[in-house]
Amino acid sequence: MPRGRTIAISTAVAVVLAGGAAGGAYYVLHTRGTPQETARRFADAWSRGDLTAMKAELTAQAPGFDAAYAELTKNLGATAVAVALGAVTPSGDDQATAAYRATATLKDVGEWAYDGTIDLVVKDHYWKVAWTPRAAHPELTGTNHLSLKTTWPARGKITDVAGNRIDGGDVGGSVAQLVGYLDKAAAKDVKALGSAYKAGDAIGRGGLQEAFQRRLAGTPTTEIRGGDKTLKTIKGAAGRDITTSLDLRVQRAAADAVRDVKKPTSLVAVRPSSGEILAVVNNVGGFNRALDGGYPPGSTFKTITAAALLAEGLTPSARVTCPETASVGGLKIRNSDHEAFGALSFLDSYAHSCNTTFAPLAAAKLGAQKLYDIASDLGFNQPLNIGVPVTKASMPKASSDAELAAESFGQARITASPLVVATVAAAVADGTWRPPTLVPDLKQKVTPKKLPDGVAEQLRSMMKAVVSKGTARSAGLPAGTAGKTGTAEFGTGEKLDSHAWFMGYRGDVAFAVIVEGGGGGGKVAAPIAAAFLKGLG
Repeated sequence: MPRGRTIAISTAVAVVLAGGAAGGAYYVLHTRGTPQETARRFADAWSRGDLTAMKAELTAQAPGFDAAYAELTKNLGATAVAVALGAVTPSGDDQATAAYRATATLKDVGEWAYDGTIDLVVKDHYWKVAWTPRAAHPELTGTNHLSLKTTWPARGKITDVAGNRIDGGDVGGSVAQLVGYLDKAAAKDVKALGSAYKAGDAIGRGGLQEAFQRRLAGTPTTEIRGGDKTLKTIKGAAGRDITTSLDLRVQRAAADAVRDVKKPTSLVAVRPSSGEILAVVNNVGGFNRALDGGYPPGSTFKTITAAALLAEGLTPSARVTCPETASVGGLKIRNSDHEAFGALSFLDSYAHSCNTTFAPLAAAKLGAQKLYDIASDLGFNQPLNIGVPVTKASMPKASSDAELAAESFGQARITASPLVVATVAAAVADGTWRPPTLVPDLKQKVTPKKLPDGVAEQLRSMMKAVVSKGTARSAGLPAGTAGKTGTAEFGTGEKLDSHAWFMGYRGDVAFAVIVEGGGGGGKVAAPIAAAFLKGLG
């Protein structure tokens, strides 16, 4: 073979072998993926708060990784962090830098956006994050921290309807109980309220101060700091005032009326035309009986039973009977002091508070559902939203004729606070039951309920008769007062104690008074109401 041909063949073989070697080297050295893909996975995991997925993109375990991201979530109270990836810029064959913008939602502060970068390198043929604390924020070094410095604005005022401040120390115990007080935040308060608060900050405790803490406090001007450097200042908003419906003139008259009563006594006054609460008083501190008491309403509930009977066609002049005793569903019923009035008008039976009239009529003409329905339209079983915690009145639907009979005059399992009983009187005065409120701009959970046609007018004549010739005739109530007494038995045994009730209205003021264990409503509660109304002038 000629020498030149041999050389040519050898060269060709060498080229083939070289090409095969180069292909093997390319396969071994080729980098999988791109820096953009790695940066995208890291940023998406950060937005989800998935630290485990973020760590999977790192070159190696990174001490302080969890702590760096806790600077945002724990120290700053970030509830979410949205990370938008920017440009990814190469810096050599195996290094790159990814820009990002992080937007942190800070509880009680607002949104804070900042720009940062993520370093990427090739390791073991894959693009990985070369992590340092500055990947979480450019100012983090691993030895410094992110923090909030807050400056609170002036707190909003709490006032009565005329703009008089009632959040001072000179308004009386009952108002102070409604208002609440300022206290220093503890750790559990900070956890509940958010990172804008620090232990020792002023917060509301009890009453309106607590219920409207965020509204009254406003939002602080907040500095976001990295070490000693201010990174961002977010301007706060002033606290907003709370204007209540309380009328201090009415409140003082109510407080004067109950002050010297020896037994626990509460009085609530409501404006019938709006449902606004004008006064709330308790002559004994502690438990707020006026709003949270659960008492049998006794014969004040006859107003609701009468409303149902009038709606069924009974009239105030209809002839009924008031015997000494009656029996309904096996329940033996009597009147207070074992009274009996024989044949009389329905109006007079209401004025004299005849249990033996109302129980048989409820069983014969109403039934459990109708009484339940009208009670619910007059404030029972309704969720109330007055601005501070309040207990709703409960009137279970009777499960027997005997229970229905007891319910007809406010016994059995019925319970109500003076507030709700006052709203019943207000409904008669206005013709519409309105949900009560202490803070008029609150949205209510229930809508007003108009009484059936003609019922309010007839009830007004009946309530006036209670004062002119019935159980409250000797109470000294001023002219123009309409009302209903109640003597509500409670406890167990043969001889039961009674709460004394009186509810009523005069002009555009409706009210309810209860004296715990006070006895007869006409003798005990009605004179307190008289003192209250006279105090109004």
